[in-house]
Amino acid sequence: MTRQFSYLLLMSENSNTEYKSSFSDAVIETLVAFANTKGGQIFIGLNDEGEPVKNFVIREETVQQWLNEIKHKTQPSVIPDSETVEIDGNEVVVLSIKEFPVKPVSFRGRYFKRVQNSNHQLNLGEISDMHLKTFNTSWDSYATNDYKLDDISLEKVSSFIDKSNLLKESPIQDDPLTVLYKFELIKESKIVNACHLLFAKNDLFLATIELGRFSAPTLIKDGLTLRSDLFSQIEDVLTFVKKHINKEYIITGNPQREERWEYPLNAIREIIINMIVHRDYMHYGDSSVKVFDHYIEFFNPGPLPQSISIEQLLSGDYTSQARNKKVSSIFKEAGVIEKYGSGIKRIQNAFLSYGLDAPVFENFQHGFRVTVSTQTVEKTVEKTVEETVEKTVEKTEEIILNLIKSDSRITTKAIQQITGLSRRGIEWQIQKLKDQKIINRIGPDKGGHWEIIKE
Repeated sequence: MTRQFSYLLLMSENSNTEYKSSFSDAVIETLVAFANTKGGQIFIGLNDEGEPVKNFVIREETVQQWLNEIKHKTQPSVIPDSETVEIDGNEVVVLSIKEFPVKPVSFRGRYFKRVQNSNHQLNLGEISDMHLKTFNTSWDSYATNDYKLDDISLEKVSSFIDKSNLLKESPIQDDPLTVLYKFELIKESKIVNACHLLFAKNDLFLATIELGRFSAPTLIKDGLTLRSDLFSQIEDVLTFVKKHINKEYIITGNPQREERWEYPLNAIREIIINMIVHRDYMHYGDSSVKVFDHYIEFFNPGPLPQSISIEQLLSGDYTSQARNKKVSSIFKEAGVIEKYGSGIKRIQNAFLSYGLDAPVFENFQHGFRVTVSTQTVEKTVEKTVEETVEKTVEKTEEIILNLIKSDSRITTKAIQQITGLSRRGIEWQIQKLKDQKIINRIGPDKGGHWEIIKE
């Protein structure tokens, strides 16, 4: 039975609806795009405004011929559901297709996805990524023919075992080679891509990171190219950043001065780890870190997944999707990653607690960019050392007090991790606030809480 309804009830073209005045290759292309995304339906016999096309004729064998053509021009073959409806007295064919379970689907060797109300052709990286996601895996989990076990440093594997054992009640007692097999870093006598990224003996050209210290956007003062294994890259990048940012000294009353870096190093480290874990290693581009006078740019090939917007990223309203699942799991095993999906929030909170603006996160060109910034401390001849120290101490007290106000159960250790100061320096600052009768601690450091006596 033919359904009847008015075209005025139709929705406009969108991510899962399209109108076509006649059947053509463009219909098959759109069906493929729907199959590779979230599914959709095509109304054949309507113009772009959703109005019935005059003199549109559907013969008895027409729809079956279309379905056969779709089947033969797609790989894997897809056969949409078909239905004939009547819109204001005109027959219209509706072809519907659900998201295909094995992706991507191609049309004459080309692959498409649906973005809003149009089709976009997939590039090689997107094709590979979509295929891997179909089997709930990632590129770094696949065995490679490009490298052999001889290319792997078993000493680096031993170092990974030592790091992991620091966190375990039952330590790993297997030899390095057995560990590689147990963690599926070797499959069927072949190493997987993650194994090479994590423990390579020699330079990793597909993991290159370009580091630069710039005095102007086009004027570089110092540069370094990293091609080390992923574990080493974390410390190598952090060392370069520390080399080119400022550091203050805080007088606390203790024999040893406290150091305060221009940026919260725990947050900088978290950004670096995110770069390494979420990088698209199949892309030809390099990662880069550019240190300027007042800001730092971290860039990585590989944008956010389409299912996650910048707004969701910043609010934490998303499910973590590691681009490199195997690298991520090994980092977590070694304690490099503490908790999945919470890194962005920790970065934001660390900068705000440090008295700096939150970093800017954005999709940029073929990848993702994080920009952190700060104003350098101006020191003039007129300023005395005492004035500088006094302002720095006041700022630190304010940061600690704000942390206590935001979380009455925060521990000294947590304050230390956020501020980057030593435990002794924090204890000195807290005691000063107690002496001023601004705060009071009720109960032990763990299990107790803070009381704000006066604002």
